[in-house]
Amino acid sequence: MSSTELTPPEVARWAARAGLPLPDDRHAAVAATANHIHSVVAVLRELEFGDTPPAAAYRAGEEKRDEAV
Repeated sequence: MSSTELTPPEVARWAARAGLPLPDDRHAAVAATANHIHSVVAVLRELEFGDTPPAAAYRAGEEKRDEAV
């Protein structure tokens, strides 16, 4: 998807192309929701995770704990 926002007419076209029934009065709300999700994902894509292992590598109860002396 491009960096431009999705418009209600585009929502209608994409919904029709996907075979999803979408009433006319829902186009603006769906466009706003899709644009919000896109903005959140864009922020996540900018994060630098470096050497962070994938979640599948995490084992609950095996993390090292520093004990206060």
